[in-house]
Order: sequence, then structure tokens, then C-alpha cells
Amino acid sequence: MKILNWKTKEIIYENHDINDIKELVNDAILRNADLRCADLSDAYLSGADLSNADLSNANMVGADLGNADLCYADLSNADLRGADLSDADLSNAEFFNANMVGADLRDADLRDADLRNADLRCADLRNADLSDAFIVSADLRNADLSDAFIVRADLRDADLSDAYLSGADLSNADLCGSKGFE
Repeated sequence: MKILNWKTKEIIYENHDINDIKELVNDAILRNADLRCADLSDAYLSGADLSNADLSNANMVGADLGNADLCYADLSNADLRGADLSDADLSNAEFFNANMVGADLRDADLRDADLRNADLRCADLRNADLSDAFIVSADLRNADLSDAFIVRADLRDADLSDAYLSGADLSNADLCGSKGFE
């Protein structure tokens, strides 16, 4: 089994003894393989330990990362459209400029995460913990943030137009320059 670079189609990591994508990715991380630009679209990685992984620029469209550990992972510029990240530990992860349109982030732990310039349009962030997250200039149009914990988050210049905020706790959040927040 192998992991390809989604842009060049070159092999990033290969192991002929492994036939499960989750096991292959975990093995690649253990061996410090370079997974930048990896094509993990539609991969089943539920519950995987991807903490500290560099998955920047990875194609993870439709991937199942529910209950995965991605704390301190680098997912900057990653394509996570429609990905399932529900109940995942995303604390201190970097999502700078990530495309997360329509992603499922219900009950996710995003404490101290870097979501600057992330595209979170139509994302499901119900019950997510975004406390102390850096969400500057993020696009949250039509996102569902109901019952989310957004305490002390930095939402400067974020676009919250048509976002659903029922029950969300925005105590001490910085909303300076944000759009769509009444």
C-alpha cells in the first residue's frame, strides 16, 4: 500500500506489508515520513493518532477523522472539505488557510487552534470547544456554531454572516471588525 503526493502523484510513503490506510498513515508518522501534500481523500482514519503530524497541503477531502488525535498537527493549506472531524482532538493544531467547507467538527476540541484565514463555510461546529482559538479573518458564513464554547477566541475580521450562534458562549471573544455578528 502507498500514499501519493496528490499534486505530483509521486509516492510519498510505501509499505507492502500493510493493507489498512490508518495503519499505513500511523506507520508513516512513526517513521517520520514526509506527509506534506499527501492524498488522503476519503481515507478512513477514525481514531488515528496523528498528533504532531505535518499534513500541510494534504488532500483530505471527505476523510473520516472522527475521534482522531490531531493535537499539534500542521494542517495548514490542507483541503478538508466535507471531512469528518467530529469528536477529534484538534487542540493546538494549525489550520492556517485550510479549506474546511462543510466539514463536520461537532464536539471537536479546537482549543488554542490556529484557524487564521480558514474557510469554514457551512461547517458544523456544534458543541465544539474553540476557546482561545485564533480565528482571525476566517470565513464562517453559514457555519453552525450552536452551543459552541468560543471563550477568549480571537475572531477579528472573521465573517460570521448567517452563522448560527444559538447558545454559543462568546465570553471575552475579540469580535473587532468581524462581519455578521449582531
